[in-house]
Amino acid sequence: MAARIATAIHEHRLLPGTKLGEDRLANIFNTSRARVREVLARMARDQMVELFPQRGAFVAKPSIEQALDVFEARRLIEPGIVRRLVRNMDNSKIRRLQTHLKQEREARANSDKRATVRLSGEFHVLLAELAGNSALLRSMRELSTLTCLTISLYESAVNTCCLVDEHEAVVDAIVAGNGEQAEQLMLSHLDHIQGSLRLEADADDADLEQILGDL
Repeated sequence: MAARIATAIHEHRLLPGTKLGEDRLANIFNTSRARVREVLARMARDQMVELFPQRGAFVAKPSIEQALDVFEARRLIEPGIVRRLVRNMDNSKIRRLQTHLKQEREARANSDKRATVRLSGEFHVLLAELAGNSALLRSMRELSTLTCLTISLYESAVNTCCLVDEHEAVVDAIVAGNGEQAEQLMLSHLDHIQGSLRLEADADDADLEQILGDL
């Protein structure tokens, strides 16, 4: 159940703020409401779902402040991931990265936006997995999901999916053993994603005194 809900979120099928009713989920997955509550509680701990008393569960809806925190965390974590991966690279890991990049290219060639979005996020999780640090992997999974939700909420007219050529450049640097270049390419890549989003203040947060006082 959790895996299917997560996939739907990563493919932008379930959008931020979508209500996850216990009865409906119990019917969909042919299980009990108690089991549904257990799964939703676990997903809430992973920040994929938000629980509200008397209202129920909803797909998480990150604020702009939370979105900025996510990108700050990624800039701290992901250079370390690629640096560690450079030190531990082998042929089997190269093949897994190449296979993933091929899947990304095929999804784009087929105009499969949902698969493209999901694979873009999975690329970063795969780097953490191959780097071989379980704590970094857990963090990257959570950050990847929050980034996906952020893109759903604050997507601009510009395509905010990760560009496969940027992924390829990072992989090329890793395979070449150039850790410093891989780190810089990753940081530039994260800058590109964040720069493509509308992370300005919401209208609800507008400073009315300042805005109207200047008129």
